Amino acid sequence: MSKINPSVFKSYDIRGVYPDDLNEETAYVAGQAYAHKTGVKKVVVGRDMRNGSPELANKFMAGVASQGVDVDDIGMVPIDAVYFATGHYKYDGGTMVTASHNPKEYNGLKMTVLDNGIAMVRGKELYEYLEGKEFTKAEKPGQIKQIDVMDEYIQHVFSFVNIKDIKAFKIVVDAGNGMAGKVMPLIFDKLPCEMIPMNMELDGNFPAHPSNPLLPESQEGIKAKIKKTGADFGVIMDGDTDRLFFVDENSEFVPADTTLLVLAKHFLDKEPGAGIAYNAVCSKAVPTKVKEWGGRPIRTKVGFVNVAQGMKDEKGIMGGEVSAHYSFRDNYYADSGFIAFLTLLVLISKENKKFSEIVGPLKPFSKADEVNIEVNNIEEVIEQVKQKYNDGKQDELDGVTIEYDDWWVNVRPSNTEPLLRITVEGDTQEILEAKQSEIVDYIKSIAK
Repeated sequence: MSKINPSVFKSYDIRGVYPDDLNEETAYVAGQAYAHKTGVKKVVVGRDMRNGSPELANKFMAGVASQGVDVDDIGMVPIDAVYFATGHYKYDGGTMVTASHNPKEYNGLKMTVLDNGIAMVRGKELYEYLEGKEFTKAEKPGQIKQIDVMDEYIQHVFSFVNIKDIKAFKIVVDAGNGMAGKVMPLIFDKLPCEMIPMNMELDGNFPAHPSNPLLPESQEGIKAKIKKTGADFGVIMDGDTDRLFFVDENSEFVPADTTLLVLAKHFLDKEPGAGIAYNAVCSKAVPTKVKEWGGRPIRTKVGFVNVAQGMKDEKGIMGGEVSAHYSFRDNYYADSGFIAFLTLLVLISKENKKFSEIVGPLKPFSKADEVNIEVNNIEEVIEQVKQKYNDGKQDELDGVTIEYDDWWVNVRPSNTEPLLRITVEGDTQEILEAKQSEIVDYIKSIAK
């Protein structure tokens, strides 16, 4: 236990700098604890192209097998292939070795169990379980074998759409040297569309740009390529492909909660009155439009785990959030960037409009990017914010959300750092700028 760093056990997963903070010993013990705590009998494990992923996967699988649990190794895959395999073949659980959109130095483990759909095993809870324990090896270790699920996985992704509904678009695809470089060519083989590829080589050093599509430096290339090629739109994905963002034909970045509405419209057309899950910092356009279209908005805490759980609890058909995770009921309540991608192709095809013309009316309000402020007296600051704006409608689903007729603000604590995260939206850009400046200045003045 001496070489295990507790800080890598996060709220939803295990993640840290490899091999300094997250090493092979940690992966092995995590595998033992995962098997022991959850009681799984047979699991599936996949990994991405990051540096250290093969070593971490092998040690994690060895740890799981040491507890008498059988493991099927599906190799280098996108994360939703692990979710698919877990649900489709009814494994007791599944794990992906990845650090998602984090910088190249990082790696991690996303562990799940099958429980009326995919459910995440929380890193912090796993550490509390394993702390101080020594796991003895089972008399009969589990078997580890390699299998291939990619053909069935691709079939599953396409089961959400009818290819005949998709028009011949010209699409820039920036794989960001992540797993999209393996999957997008397989998808485009079945589409009538032309793919203009960027950064398709799998490379855990991310030589083209950071793996986080939200960073401005990650968006420069795709915006320039769309202008140069006259593409209909573009898509950019993170390393393990669970997050994707769209860029319209004018090289304008499309906010993820706007994309959520585009997807929601498609699913509500298929299943009128269905529930659509969204998190507490999505634009108020989301519940407004979902109601307008006859759907049922399901509001959750921030975090894709919470959105998926809210969808499951409230019997929703899909959900999404501003980080661009999109979850689907018929994908075992798990997220999938590729299902979102194909669904969007169908909707754009049916609308018979340019992408910008589709998303424009779905952005009626002005919303700012999240602002993070370092605060040590978090509870005290939130209480003072509540008192200062006590004439607004307040709820405490996640931090505090305060709503007025023409603007709203959410102030919530980070799960992992001494930070307050502030999101503001106004009916106009002027209201947004004034209120964001007012609130940020006030919080800085009372922060310690």
